[in-house]
Amino acid sequence: MVFIVPTTGTQSLAVSKSHRFNFLNSKPPSNYVAGLGRGATGFTTRSDIGPARASAPDFPDKSTGVGRGREKDLPTEEEEDDRYDENQEFDEFEGNDVGLFASGEYDEDDREADAVWEGIDKIMDSRRKDRKEARVKQEIENYRACNPKITEQFADLKRKLCNLSNDDWNSLEKFESGGYSSKNKKKKFESFVPVPDTLLERARQEQEHVTVLDPTSRDGTVTDLTAVGEGRGTVLSLELDRLSDSVSGMTNVDPKGYLTVLNSMKITSDAEVSDFKKARLLLKSITQTNPKHPPGWIGAARLEELAGNLKAARQFIHKGCEECPKNEDVWLEACRLANPNEAKGVIARGVKSIPTSVKLWMQASKLENNDMNRSRVLRKGLEHIPDSVRLWKAVVELANEEDARLLLQRAVECCSLHVELWLALARLETYDNAKKVLNRARERLSKEPAIWITAAKLEEASGNTSMIGKIIERGIRALQREGVVIDREAWMKEAEAAEQAGSIATCQAIIHNTIGIAVEEEDRKRTWVADAEECKKRGSIETARAIYAHALTVFLTKKSIWLKAAQLERSHGSRESLDALLRKAVTYRPQAEVLWLMGAKEKWLAGNVPAARAILQEAYAAIPNSEEIWLAAFKLEFENHEPERARMLLAKARERGGTERVWMKSAIVERELGNIEEERKLLNEGLKQFPSFYKLWLMLGQLEERLAEAAKQQDQPEKWHALKMEAKKVYDSGLKSCPNSVPLWLSLASLEKEMSGLSKARAVFSRAQKKNPQNPELLLAAIRAELKHGCKNVADRLMSTALQQCPKSGILWAASIELAPRPERKGKSKDALNKCGHDPHVIAAVAKLFWIDRKVDKARSWLNRAVTLAPDIGDFWALCYKFELCHGTEENQNDVLKRCVVAEPKHGEKWQAVSKDVENSHQSTESILKKVVIAQEKAAEDGKH
Repeated sequence: MVFIVPTTGTQSLAVSKSHRFNFLNSKPPSNYVAGLGRGATGFTTRSDIGPARASAPDFPDKSTGVGRGREKDLPTEEEEDDRYDENQEFDEFEGNDVGLFASGEYDEDDREADAVWEGIDKIMDSRRKDRKEARVKQEIENYRACNPKITEQFADLKRKLCNLSNDDWNSLEKFESGGYSSKNKKKKFESFVPVPDTLLERARQEQEHVTVLDPTSRDGTVTDLTAVGEGRGTVLSLELDRLSDSVSGMTNVDPKGYLTVLNSMKITSDAEVSDFKKARLLLKSITQTNPKHPPGWIGAARLEELAGNLKAARQFIHKGCEECPKNEDVWLEACRLANPNEAKGVIARGVKSIPTSVKLWMQASKLENNDMNRSRVLRKGLEHIPDSVRLWKAVVELANEEDARLLLQRAVECCSLHVELWLALARLETYDNAKKVLNRARERLSKEPAIWITAAKLEEASGNTSMIGKIIERGIRALQREGVVIDREAWMKEAEAAEQAGSIATCQAIIHNTIGIAVEEEDRKRTWVADAEECKKRGSIETARAIYAHALTVFLTKKSIWLKAAQLERSHGSRESLDALLRKAVTYRPQAEVLWLMGAKEKWLAGNVPAARAILQEAYAAIPNSEEIWLAAFKLEFENHEPERARMLLAKARERGGTERVWMKSAIVERELGNIEEERKLLNEGLKQFPSFYKLWLMLGQLEERLAEAAKQQDQPEKWHALKMEAKKVYDSGLKSCPNSVPLWLSLASLEKEMSGLSKARAVFSRAQKKNPQNPELLLAAIRAELKHGCKNVADRLMSTALQQCPKSGILWAASIELAPRPERKGKSKDALNKCGHDPHVIAAVAKLFWIDRKVDKARSWLNRAVTLAPDIGDFWALCYKFELCHGTEENQNDVLKRCVVAEPKHGEKWQAVSKDVENSHQSTESILKKVVIAQEKAAEDGKH
């Protein structure tokens, strides 16, 4: 050990001069390294330590004797290798480097150094011992507090066992005899029965995974019960983590939310007993440190209530009432926890302590058994709180009409700034008194629009409709003077509310005076039409009608607004209102053909044919050269079985230069009358004037085919062949003029297939596809021709090519679904929905698949989607009606019929074939629908065969 003695500066100088050591000439001590005291480590060469192996000599010359650091009789390399043991154990003192200093001696210096370090370690350990033991003790206490033993948890219950009587012990013995005694436990597990193989097999089947095919996906959904169990375990662990609020031995509490947590807690297991103890300690600390804190007492009472100790809960809340007598929540909680017989006394003390608490007076009234006592309590409360609107409303609700009127008169004096009380008083008063009440209310509340609206409703109820518009207009001006911003949307909602209340005139006045506020002039039409449509969707028909009426006063000549208003009247109005609107419309827009035609059609549907004729005559006078008017007049006469009048009208139209439609309608009339020669004459004359109108060529060819069918029935093959050839010539001529007409190509292909077979039809289809490439109708017709002749492989190949050429064609995808084998139809339907999911043909094909699989609800839903997307295609209506005939009720069938009649379908493969037949020319939509259903059933039977 080295001791440093402090000395003064002069003494040190004297010593250094008199006792100077000659260290440069002295021998240095062993193991001396120059500069080690100031941090230098020096350096060592190979000559100092010798080679890497310990057995090698320090110097290469062995004759020089023993080298430095070498002991006598060192082992040779062979002996050292023999002494080496690869399985030697780890040395605790020298570690893995035991081999490095194996040749060195453990001398006295090493032993002295080790003793010094051991002493230092003991001193340091003694210093840290107290802190370490304290920390370990604290950790053990925390662990035992968080994880108490079962004996500690039920220590208080065990102490109570001393108070049990003999009868209680006897009842426990009876319970034990049939319950959880050790004997019964042994008996319970003594017998074992081997499980039969049938039970094991059933358990295995129940544990198998079930795969459900999603209609929109090929992937199955697999329910893994093991994963469900693991998920439940995870959820349970998260819930336990949430319940434990201890972080590093400290408890975190939300002072605002712990009452809500106590309300939601339930004792579900014995493990929560410790949580209740911790909560009791926490709430006890809160109530002791801050006894004037009401939530602490409420929380303590609710905790005891939750634990089932209602007596302690009442004691806590009673003490809380004593500590916090001015808090209404404490009194309300005390009233809730008290016995029914004591609740009135508790609430009486509460209102005595806080006479201005509205909640306490309302609770006191709820405790009474009859309306008279409730009213008495509420009036007593109004003596202390005369400006409480809630108390006034409650007492008025309990009173009769006369008493309510008197109470409201007093209420508006005490609460003059509450508009609901004024309006309620006005509703109970007579007309004259109500006007006075509203005027007083308007003076007190000059910025309240509800007063003006109520005044308008009052005038409407009294029959004084002339004042309604003036009141609303005056009210808006007065509100604007007061600085009130007129919110257009809010006033529209008030108009709808007035409509629901039956005040139609008030609704119209509000719309008339507010609909144009904050709307730019160029946006008025679009905005008003959108507002009317939104009101129509919400069922506010009168509001929408008022919006259209105001818009028509601004845009008198806008045909679109007139049509929108007419459609509203047609769907939600009467025939008289629609007729009046259309009369007014044609007055301002006499050149609008659609308005004249709508009026004539409504008269015709009403059965008033003379009135329809009169409207069409007026329309012809207003628009003398309108072809639509001529054709409407023709249809009116033709549908009402007046062919001669229809023929005269068409003749006049042809004389005045009618279009191709007039010539076509003329030929239809002659076909109806059976004048074949006149029909052929009109068609030929029409084709001379309009050679590019393919329908005339088609009608002429169909005429020849009808005559050929008649010759076939009369057993005249030569005439049949001649007429068929004539029809072929007509189609060929028509295709020269109309090469892009698909119906002409289809008619010619059908004729060739009937006369010459499939090979000729294939040639026609090939020519047609060259003229009209990527046409789905031609491709589908070619596929059906191959199928009809049994060429399934060719049809499949054509279908594949067709889908490549027209990947978005709904009719091709629908046919592909029907042609596919049943196991492949779901895959085909998925591909079809991915390519054209909104095509009605695809949706109808998918509905058929659901129908085949007996999924009635899904099939009905998809069929309704199809008729909604394409209401003009009659085939979908027939399919829907057929479905309802098989699986629906009579109500569903009638609903489909009504919707079909309203839609008036005109297109569809089967629908057009049936509706354009001569025999069905004057049939109604309902009868045609039923015939199309029969035609579809017949086609399905033919397809099966």
